[in-house]
Amino acid sequence: MKQEKSLRLKSGHPMPVLGLGTWMLSGKRCEEIVRKALELGYTHIDTAEFYDNEEEIGRAIDGFERSELFITSKVWRTNLRLKDTITACEKTLKRLGTSYVDLYLIHWPNDGIPIAETMKAMKELADRGMVRSVGISNFDTGRTMEAIEASEIPVNVNQVEFHPHLYQKELLEFCKKNGVILTAYCPLARGDVLTDRTITEIAERCGKTPAQVSLKWLVQHGAVVIPKSSSAEHLRDNMGIFGWQLSEGDMRRIDSIGIHKRKVNPFFTRIPLFRNVLDKLR
Repeated sequence: MKQEKSLRLKSGHPMPVLGLGTWMLSGKRCEEIVRKALELGYTHIDTAEFYDNEEEIGRAIDGFERSELFITSKVWRTNLRLKDTITACEKTLKRLGTSYVDLYLIHWPNDGIPIAETMKAMKELADRGMVRSVGISNFDTGRTMEAIEASEIPVNVNQVEFHPHLYQKELLEFCKKNGVILTAYCPLARGDVLTDRTITEIAERCGKTPAQVSLKWLVQHGAVVIPKSSSAEHLRDNMGIFGWQLSEGDMRRIDSIGIHKRKVNPFFTRIPLFRNVLDKLR
C-alpha cells in the first residue's frame, strides 16, 4: 500500500505529511537546520510567533521556490482579538519575508476571548490572501467543535501533542469525523519513545529505527508529523517513513502501550486562576 506524502485539507490545499518542527531552534543554528532540511527535500516548516525564530526561518527559505513550500505559523493566545490577530499575522509575514503562510493556527485556546471573534479574524486573513488555510492547536474535542461551529471557513488542522506515550484516540477519531487533520507535535515524546520496549522490538524486526516506527505509527493513523531535528542525520532518518507499512498487529501493539504522559504542559493550562493574570502581563 502506497503511503501518500501529503494530505488534502478541507480548504483544498495539500499539506505535506512530514514537516520540521522548530520550537527551541533559534539563531544561526535554526537557519542552518531549516536550510539543510529544505536541501534534503523537506517542504513543510512549522513555526510560531512565540518561537521567536520567524526571521531566521525567513532567511533560510530565501532562494527556495515559495510555491513549493508549506509554511505554518501560529498566533499566540494573547493576540486573539480581531485586530490583534490580523496585526500578529502581518508581523509574522514580514519576519518570514513572504506574502502568505500556508497554514495559520491559534496556538493555544484563550477562554477570555470569544472564539468567534478570532475565527472572524482568520476569515479576514484568508479573504485577504494572507493565509491559505486556518486551524487550531492544543484544542480538546469540545473546543474544536466550538471553533468549527464559530467559523465561516473550514477549520483544517488541530495541532496537538501526540505520540505512542500519549495516544489521544478519542481526539483523533473526533478530528477525523469532522474532517480536521491532526498534526502531531512532540511526536517522539522528546526521545522517550526511542527506548520504549515495544517500539524498539518492532523497529529491530522491521529493520527500521525507533523514530521511524513511531512516526510511521502516527502517519498510518492519518496524522501529520513535525519532529524537531537538530542534525542532518536525524533529518534523513525521519524521511525514511515512506515506502513501507507497519502491520495491523504492530499498530495494535503500539496503540496498547498504555502510557499516557504529556511532555508539554504549560502552567497556564494547569492553573486556570492565573490565566488572565498571565495574559495581562504579557
